[in-house]
Amino acid sequence: MREAHESDAQGSSGPEGPGPDSSDPESSGPDTDGPLAEQLLRLTRRLHRAQKRHLEPLGLTPAQSRLLRMVACFPEPPRMADLAERLEVVPRAVTTLVDALEANGSVRRAPDPANRRVIRIELTDEGRSALKALRAARRAAAEDILTPLSAEQRKVLGELLTDLVNGPGPRS
Repeated sequence: MREAHESDAQGSSGPEGPGPDSSDPESSGPDTDGPLAEQLLRLTRRLHRAQKRHLEPLGLTPAQSRLLRMVACFPEPPRMADLAERLEVVPRAVTTLVDALEANGSVRRAPDPANRRVIRIELTDEGRSALKALRAARRAAAEDILTPLSAEQRKVLGELLTDLVNGPGPRS
């Protein structure tokens, strides 16, 4: 099934993807960014699968691990709305993730001392322990992907990824 998804993503015009779009005035040659974008997407899927494999023994999904890490990033327990905004998801998605993490004892809902109508999400001791295990699982998943690269190649890749993550964003 995975192969079907990957081959579907390449389009029907071959491994290089579709050729230049004649309706696009800026298109004057072969699509060199298309294959690169496809490689990035395939790598992202591969990393997601590796991470999922390493998180499974911890009883966490990648989305739950992301929320747990995000809760730990705030200087004080965040509101669910803060988490939704930072994770760029709808609040209902955060509610579902918090429900699961609360059920496994990693977080707890607590009223805000200044406004009892506001609910904050706190890490529990079990949640802090889970974070340590998560870090090890994420390192192992990354190592699965990065094994073929030398230390110098990893350094260069890290610098390039930093440039992409911090880049100017979409063109308008």
